Amino acid sequence: MQQTSPGISLEGQVALVTGSSRGIGAVIARRFAEAGAKVALNYNASVTAATEVMDSITTGGGDAMLIAGDVSDEVSAQETIKAVIERFGRVDILINNAGIHRDRLLLRMTPADFDEVLQVNLRGAFLCTKYVMPHFVRQHYGRVINMSSVVGLTGNPGQANYAAAKAGLIGFTKAVAREVASRNVTVNAVAPGYIATGMVEDLTEEQRNQILERIPMGRFGTSEDVAETILFLSSKGAGYLTGQVLTIDGGLIA
Repeated sequence: MQQTSPGISLEGQVALVTGSSRGIGAVIARRFAEAGAKVALNYNASVTAATEVMDSITTGGGDAMLIAGDVSDEVSAQETIKAVIERFGRVDILINNAGIHRDRLLLRMTPADFDEVLQVNLRGAFLCTKYVMPHFVRQHYGRVINMSSVVGLTGNPGQANYAAAKAGLIGFTKAVAREVASRNVTVNAVAPGYIATGMVEDLTEEQRNQILERIPMGRFGTSEDVAETILFLSSKGAGYLTGQVLTIDGGLIA
């Protein structure tokens, strides 16, 4: 595929993007393919949407595969990594993007609401990272990027479960980064702010205006903003950057 940013190339590399059937994950997958990477698209239920993403990549001359699987399930996570290796012979980049939300105030939040969000958003990243790491260590190269959120840094009413999972990802990122740095494997996180996806689109106009007043740049972020930052973190040029959390929020919590 034609690269839109010739300064960053992922030619010859293989990237696994979890939760890539829609939203930010789909944009990341397409952007990585544009940069020359072979892309493994993980999805849980949205096969039609995931297929559309894959078709958009292959139609443009890229190489992609679909992998159905629940990343919070240990066997499924293992099989996902195995499938990538069997198809492409290697894996170089893991983007732990899969995530869900079950927003409710604490007094109304059920234990199931809490557990389900942590299972997918935090346990899923743990499992995928655990089972990809032997390959990274063996080849003495790898990139892990975890999708956190500014909510993991600031908290947000009605999102105790989501905030806990995203904050946990930050601690997980920093700990694992220290464990594997000597093996030329970097582990970083991004913390997007208000990105113009479905969650923002569901807000009322009044709510959106109130949020925009708090963002110094005066606009919501885009999925492309997030994808470009992750592309950099995945590149060889970011080889001395590890254990970091990059906020992509237009200055919201600066």
